Amino acid sequence: MMQHRPHTTVVLAMSADGKIADIRRSPARFGSKADKTHLEKQIAASDAVLFGAGTLRAYGTTLTVSHPTLLEHRTREGKPLQPVHIVITHSANLNPGINFFKQPVKRWLLTTTGGAISWQGRSEFEQILVLETPTGKIDTPAALQHLATLHITRLVVLGGGELVASLLELNLIDELWLTVCPLILGGTTAPTPVEGRGFLSHLAPKLQLLEVNTVEQEVFLHYRLQQPAD
Repeated sequence: MMQHRPHTTVVLAMSADGKIADIRRSPARFGSKADKTHLEKQIAASDAVLFGAGTLRAYGTTLTVSHPTLLEHRTREGKPLQPVHIVITHSANLNPGINFFKQPVKRWLLTTTGGAISWQGRSEFEQILVLETPTGKIDTPAALQHLATLHITRLVVLGGGELVASLLELNLIDELWLTVCPLILGGTTAPTPVEGRGFLSHLAPKLQLLEVNTVEQEVFLHYRLQQPAD
């Protein structure tokens, strides 16, 4: 495991056939109230949440901490009421009119030199972080190391599948929470929790099951990523 980066947890809800959205990539609102409560608890336990531009475009908003007990707990720990919300995107092609930019959260942008240009000198993002590889792509390992220097010790990843795939390829994920919801979405183009190029079975990231919780019709699966042998 790479040192000096935040502890990183992926939290996603999916259909019983492993889809995180339908074929139109509509916002995934099929989770129950219990799933939303679970997600809010994970967000409340974090210092920052990370999500891709596609996820933000689909929803137009982010989930904030609203439960009084969770807010009180963050206050007692000396944390701000809301974690930082970080959008990771190469192009930074985002609509400044969406409701996300009206929500009472600190917003950071993790992008490329080109992506940062249109947001410089504006008020939407408190910080614009540019960490690039020599090829002009976001240097994700360096970015997570930089987040650690900004007192981000616990990071929650909310999707989408391309972001999760890239983090898995780089061995930057520690834990995974998957909520299995009682519906079938199907569709060869419907997104899954892990997109990208995929993994050959003998090279696939291996998981250790930590706990299984069933709430009514949903199953909550908690995994730890097994670290590859050196």
